[in-house]
Amino acid sequence: MATSEHSVGFEPADRLAQDRESVRRRFWSKLKRVVAKLPFAEDLLAAYYCAFDKQTPRHVQAALLGAIAYFVLPFDFVSDVLPVLGFTDDAAVLATAIRMVANYITSEHRDAARAALKRGVGKDDDAE
Repeated sequence: MATSEHSVGFEPADRLAQDRESVRRRFWSKLKRVVAKLPFAEDLLAAYYCAFDKQTPRHVQAALLGAIAYFVLPFDFVSDVLPVLGFTDDAAVLATAIRMVANYITSEHRDAARAALKRGVGKDDDAE
């Protein structure tokens, strides 16, 4: 009997998540383009800062990088260009990852997210 792999469509995000620098670069590029449309921008940024914090355990970084990688992919289950619905799948993936690792996202990560949003996201953030 032949075996078959079952897929839910996250393989590209899983592969992208393994390349931290690519995730970092693509994250800021996409965030700058869509931040005004994102009701979950602060949570996304807090997850980003947690994922790239050297104090964050590897398994937490992996979960968050997977969710962030899904956000930066140019294709996903629901196209990001659709009004209202466009980011629902991204929000669901991110919310699930955050729930899994919520106690690792610190007040410092949230403060950094708020500060980035306040200064307009992206001003020198590519180097962070």
